[in-house]
Amino acid sequence: MTGELGMPNRWPRGRWAWVAGLGVAALLVLTVMDLSQHYYVSLGAVLALAMARALSLGLAWLRPRAALVVSLATTAITAAVTTPVSTDEPWPWGTTAAFGQSFVLAIVGARGLGRRELVGWWAATQVVGLVATVLAPDRGGWAGLVAMAVMSAIAVVVGDLIHSRSETNRQLAKQENISRTERAERSRLQERARIARELHDVVAHHLSVVVVRADSAPHRLPDMRDDVRAEFADIADAARASLTEMRQVLRLLREPVEHPPLGELGPQPGLDQVAELVASTRRAGADVRLEAEVPTGLDPAVELTAYRVVQEALSNAVRHAPGSVVRVDVQRVGDALEVKVTNGMAREAVPAGQESGHGLVGMRERVALVEGTVNAGPTPEGGYLVAVSIPIGTEVASGDHGAGG
Repeated sequence: MTGELGMPNRWPRGRWAWVAGLGVAALLVLTVMDLSQHYYVSLGAVLALAMARALSLGLAWLRPRAALVVSLATTAITAAVTTPVSTDEPWPWGTTAAFGQSFVLAIVGARGLGRRELVGWWAATQVVGLVATVLAPDRGGWAGLVAMAVMSAIAVVVGDLIHSRSETNRQLAKQENISRTERAERSRLQERARIARELHDVVAHHLSVVVVRADSAPHRLPDMRDDVRAEFADIADAARASLTEMRQVLRLLREPVEHPPLGELGPQPGLDQVAELVASTRRAGADVRLEAEVPTGLDPAVELTAYRVVQEALSNAVRHAPGSVVRVDVQRVGDALEVKVTNGMAREAVPAGQESGHGLVGMRERVALVEGTVNAGPTPEGGYLVAVSIPIGTEVASGDHGAGG
């Protein structure tokens, strides 16, 4: 809990807790000895005043301003009920009273009491001694007031210096944390830029080559059948679409925003394009079947995630289970969008080098961003099932879809 000075109201910790406890106990014992030996006062009053003096020191960590009030009140009461046994004894500021008040001032100052207020309490300390001396000049002298003024002033300066040093250390630690965060952010952006360069230089280049070769194939091979020409045209269109999405990914990687909203960089595919995705995969030779009508008009982020899930699952099925029947089922079930992609047992040998990848890892990360779940694993028939459940957010008008995702 934050205290009245903007610092936690708590007892010191670690070894300082022992130091504080011993200090309070020592002040209690020394006050009893001081009052009982050097002043005329009853034993009950000695014990009460000693406990009040120790209490003021203990409150300095828990209730700073209350500690100052208790300390000054204890001094005033002590001056009123005690009489020195000789003129050599300090009064109204006895030895333990002077040290107790000075320690309280130093601790409160170290905890962050403002300088003006701290000076005000120092002045109040002098006023208490001055009033007591004026009211009972026969019990003490002005020398004791001067000594207390100097001692309490030193306490004020020490407390303020300790607070200033602590505040400086806190600011340095804060700046170091900011610098560490900035260095980590700079490293992250540099790594994203490096990945973007690699994607541009390698993947985008090869996709461009595919587009050029597919487009030029009918001109380079004039005796090509019409169905082959259509196949090359589909390959070129698919490669161009991949290039477009690749450029969006590259812009995303270079964007210095912590979490850009999905779709911020331009139109993204949604559920209304799942049928076309299935059809294009079927044209590539795979036996893909769309089991039900795909819902639309959902949150763009949900639709984009579902589309990417179907895209990755189809890609995995085609690579790892060639020749099998692949079933795609995208339905709304209650407050969730259920996506299931199931393939049967592979009827052809898996080409070398296609046995593993990172598709499922990326799929899980993407679905987790929209608080969805992914379950993937073999089926009893020897095939493979990818099942994804995504909570549905606010629906949007179908005419607004495609502006984001």
